Amino acid sequence: MTFAKKYSDIKNLVSPEIGIIEKHISKMINLSEPLNGKILLFLNSHAKRIRLVLPVLFIKALGKDLTEKQVSALSAVEIVHNASLIHDDIIDESKTRRGLETVSETFGNKIGVIAGDYLLSLAMNILVKLNNNELLESFSKTLSKMCTGEITQNFNRFKIGTIEQYIEKTKDKTAYLFETAVLAPIVFDKTIDENTKDNAKSFALNTGIAFQIRDDLNNLKENETDKPTRNDLNDGIYNAPVIFAQSVENYSDGIEKTENLLNNYIDKAQSYLDILPDNDYKSALNKFLELLKDE
Repeated sequence: MTFAKKYSDIKNLVSPEIGIIEKHISKMINLSEPLNGKILLFLNSHAKRIRLVLPVLFIKALGKDLTEKQVSALSAVEIVHNASLIHDDIIDESKTRRGLETVSETFGNKIGVIAGDYLLSLAMNILVKLNNNELLESFSKTLSKMCTGEITQNFNRFKIGTIEQYIEKTKDKTAYLFETAVLAPIVFDKTIDENTKDNAKSFALNTGIAFQIRDDLNNLKENETDKPTRNDLNDGIYNAPVIFAQSVENYSDGIEKTENLLNNYIDKAQSYLDILPDNDYKSALNKFLELLKDE
């Protein structure tokens, strides 16, 4: 069974909640055509919604149902994620995303930048209305870290750094948004204690790190196929396998150590799920983590 099929089974467990959030987001988009239609198509085409699925599963595992405030908070998470993708496509000069032309490919980089900024403004508007300082601080830190991660990566191109630097970059670019995503619904439920909240954040941060390590591994494995693809090596982005091997040409020597690193973060993430009661939602979270180990 493929990753997509296994993940689909996990996602389906919370599909009603994801559908509510998607509708909430779509209602907020109000731009001139044809950009309005393009953004709506981009937002709703073949998106995995991992940053929604994990927090909803966590909340449901605690026996909770989503409130309107929690739906709004998670909408802000997904909007920020999609804004970052639009900006990433400009940085990477990508022509397609989710099987579609990127916004920047269709309308040019100027409109692409503005479209991404527009989505960020929608997320900020949501946060202002929610008026929760803890969540606002988390989003503020995450957005700052996402930018820092991209800048650091750019200035370190074609340099082999350390594993510690790689992990910090991975937190900045990916894991802090996972942490904010899982925190987003929790801050509005006063019955959830601080220990559970801390475990939720640690679960999310370690899951985000594992997710990015897996993505980096897959990027290099694609480099070994006959399929033409743009990869990190060509762009001078040297991730864990290169760092472990201390060689660009012989990066495969670092694959096994990178897989061990990945499994270490998966195990860490799983340990923070022990506080949850045993139910289908907890099982789904564990299955997602196991799925990150698959080839």
